[in-house]
Amino acid sequence: MPDMRKRNEESGFTLIELIVVLVILTMLAALVVPNVFKHLSQSKSQIARLQIAEFEGALQMFAFDVGRYPTNAEGLEALVSNPGNLDAWKGPYLKKTLPMDPWGKPYLYRFPGTHNNEFDLFSYGPDGVEGGEGDNADITNWK
Repeated sequence: MPDMRKRNEESGFTLIELIVVLVILTMLAALVVPNVFKHLSQSKSQIARLQIAEFEGALQMFAFDVGRYPTNAEGLEALVSNPGNLDAWKGPYLKKTLPMDPWGKPYLYRFPGTHNNEFDLFSYGPDGVEGGEGDNADITNWK
């Protein structure tokens, strides 16, 4: 019968083998992680554009029923609950509660719009500040 002590000494990894594996994994992570974050930020911007388009459709339906767009005071909440018991209101115009932008902040609505003839809908993007370029650019319904 083979010596069990010798077999246990031979099984497993040496410290050098473990270090080599960790170095290889670190190098792979350094290549992959930046690309993952780049695609994640682009995905969030795309989600914001889609939600703004959904708001636009809901606002059009509200205006068709009520005869006007919500005021600034009524805001986007007018799409999910009747603002002031309007008889012509046939909502809710959104299936869910009012969504936040992908960065956890509320979408902004302005009526009448300063960039659009009817209304402005926008998110300040990931930095939460007006303006910005690249990944920090505002997501709007007029660009």
